[in-house]
Amino acid sequence: MAGSIPASVTGNPGPGPGIEAPASARGLSLWRDAWRRFRRHKLALASLVVLGLIALLVAFGPLVWKLAINDIDFSARLKPPSWKHPFGTDDLGQDIFARMLYGGRISLAVGLAAMSVAIAVGVTIGAIAGMARGTVDAALMWFTDLFLSLPQLPLLLLLIYLFRDGLKTAFGPEVGVFMLIVCVIGGFRWMPVARLVRAQFFSLREKEFVEAARALGASTTRQVVRHILPNALGPVIVAGTIDVAAAIIAESTLSFLGLGFPPDIPTWGRILYDSKEYLDIATYWALFPGAAIFLAVLTINFIGDGLRDALDPRDVL
Repeated sequence: MAGSIPASVTGNPGPGPGIEAPASARGLSLWRDAWRRFRRHKLALASLVVLGLIALLVAFGPLVWKLAINDIDFSARLKPPSWKHPFGTDDLGQDIFARMLYGGRISLAVGLAAMSVAIAVGVTIGAIAGMARGTVDAALMWFTDLFLSLPQLPLLLLLIYLFRDGLKTAFGPEVGVFMLIVCVIGGFRWMPVARLVRAQFFSLREKEFVEAARALGASTTRQVVRHILPNALGPVIVAGTIDVAAAIIAESTLSFLGLGFPPDIPTWGRILYDSKEYLDIATYWALFPGAAIFLAVLTINFIGDGLRDALDPRDVL
């Protein structure tokens, strides 16, 4: 039947010959099987728990730990970790723990938003190329190859340097820089997604259920939205988790180079950048944001590995 997911893809034997399960039951079974396979990946499951705890901490931590992130206290400058300041203080006496909680919100938000931009652009270009083929496909893949050949870090720095002041004036320092960083990072992360989606479309458009939908008169848009794209989402979701980790690292790199958020808007990368002059006398200052970036990226990559295994249609055990 058009739009149904073959048993060989879902890994389910089905309700029996001549009996078709309801669409809601088929979808529920597909995701239940994916969750069962994901739970077999112990590192991915543990990483999901750890990342969830990090997200809860940065989301609700500032409501409990109410020290202001920009309060200056020179009498408490460069204090090591203590009960009053669990992560110590910086050169202005600002509480690093409070700044870490606030900065975690921005760092994770940049990762998610940049991933959304990359997925949206990549899926659109890949889907058009996969369905159109011919000249349109060749032109879009040439455009993709062009972006892949560009040196990303120098262009990231150049674009942010050119447009940062204008967007700060138009939208404010926090929103303007956030929009610019998200668009620039997402704008250089869509190419692998486009290639992946194009390959998936090439494979899926020749499957029996798509052929049946085409024979029944389904429009190209309906074929894409109802039949091809839902079956191509597994690899896209995995690629999205990788993009989140890459975007967090990219934002941290930009902040460490001094072209990210301004000093009064802390992110993990910005806190790490501010600590570079005090590594010999205040090692803790760099240790905590560096550990946060490492832990977030590591857990996201393990979750991506688990999702890859869980959404692999060849895993039917």
